[in-house]
Amino acid sequence: MSGIFGVSSRSDCAQTLFYGTDYHTHMGTEYGGLALLGDEFSRYIHNISQSQFKSKFYEDYKHMSGNKGIGAISDSDEQPIYLNSKFGPFCIVTVGLIDNKEELLRDLLDKGVSFSEMTKGIVNSTELIVKLINQGQSIVDGIERMFEAIEGSCSLLLLNKDGLYAARDRWGYTPLVLGRRDDSWAVTQETSAFLNIGFSIEKYLLPGEIILLNEDGLVQRKPGSSRSQICAFLWIYTGFPASSYEGINVEAVRERCGRFLAKRDKDIEVDVVSGVPDSGIAHAIGYAIESKKPYKRPLVKYTPGYGRSYTPPSQEIRDLIATMKLIPIREIIEGNRIIVCEDSIVRGTQLKNFTVKKLWDCGAKEVHVRPACPPLMYPCKFCLSTRSIHELAARRAIKALEGSDIEDISEYLDHTTDKYKKMVEWITKDLTLTTLRYQTIGDMVKAIGLPKEKLCLYCWTGECPKSHRSETGQLQQKETLKTAVS
Repeated sequence: MSGIFGVSSRSDCAQTLFYGTDYHTHMGTEYGGLALLGDEFSRYIHNISQSQFKSKFYEDYKHMSGNKGIGAISDSDEQPIYLNSKFGPFCIVTVGLIDNKEELLRDLLDKGVSFSEMTKGIVNSTELIVKLINQGQSIVDGIERMFEAIEGSCSLLLLNKDGLYAARDRWGYTPLVLGRRDDSWAVTQETSAFLNIGFSIEKYLLPGEIILLNEDGLVQRKPGSSRSQICAFLWIYTGFPASSYEGINVEAVRERCGRFLAKRDKDIEVDVVSGVPDSGIAHAIGYAIESKKPYKRPLVKYTPGYGRSYTPPSQEIRDLIATMKLIPIREIIEGNRIIVCEDSIVRGTQLKNFTVKKLWDCGAKEVHVRPACPPLMYPCKFCLSTRSIHELAARRAIKALEGSDIEDISEYLDHTTDKYKKMVEWITKDLTLTTLRYQTIGDMVKAIGLPKEKLCLYCWTGECPKSHRSETGQLQQKETLKTAVS
């Protein structure tokens, strides 16, 4: 995962850039970076795997000066990338996942294009995006060509002498939102970044839309599409509770998810409703409200500094964080029948070894787990949300039941089939649970509140939208929409 933020102002914006980017810390754990443009570019990139973004960049931003800037927090690539191109010098940050990265890399190398930015021995994906954009006749043309070339997704912020370009990926898997404050404009992935730095939401960028922000205001360089496939997992897990996507708040969706889970649990008697911190808490609150059972905290997270155990790239680090961050409270656990609301079950190893085990060890009478989404069946192709197919708990269950990996898993996708029920029974036993009930696709979609066709549900269904190359329907918008800054 990654998070990006950009700002354009008539005055110095270093502090705004610093705090706006910092509000994306929940989206990544490996690298952070800032770039500011004044008389010239200033840029800083740090490894934040062992420290928080604020501590690494607090002194840096005080030495930066300029009225336009971009920032990123990433789990995969060091950015912003700086390049002196045929369009002049620019900096760029990106978010997304290029599924055909190796194919594109070979094609560019065959054309004589060189790559210099490496992250752990692998070509930096943001530099690959830069080199694709440079194939165009202009920056906007280059972004459009890049959109056509990649399979997967890419949203970006690009900073040069013209101003700050913002482009949302062609199917809108990741959000970009425009905000305004007095004489400043900002673009964010997480609207929670706006709340404490004084920006109000002006517009949710449409899929494929490209805008330019500078001292003169806002210029739309490319209209957006009426088609959308925003990632549903943003509401279920990855997004911050105070953020909204397409105008729908994350915390409210998670409470509705919890309510739906409780409605399907009329036959379960429990003493305590709980959520795995942090993202499971709102699901649990919704469950408690609907079930009228007391919400309590048998597991508490020790400071936000431990971050998310899901995002680090290595299993060893993920396991260490999962071990250390949750502290059980025996007085709440012992002798009780406990509902545990969780955002999802990906591999299941952390839930089993570092959550459920702590409950059993502290004397829980029963442990009932309720994930807020259906079983994850496919690794994400668009936002790096899930990884190898063989890591997924549901796929391990299917392999065990079938005796080998199978191609047609359609019966396991339908929660009314016997095969689905046997899969859930296998996972229940493997995770040492009393009961396990997943959210259904239908209830999850209703909790989010968008039409099913507007959501990317690939991780659960394996269904992809049609190729970007065949998408022609665009909203009729004025190509040169312009708003002056008052």
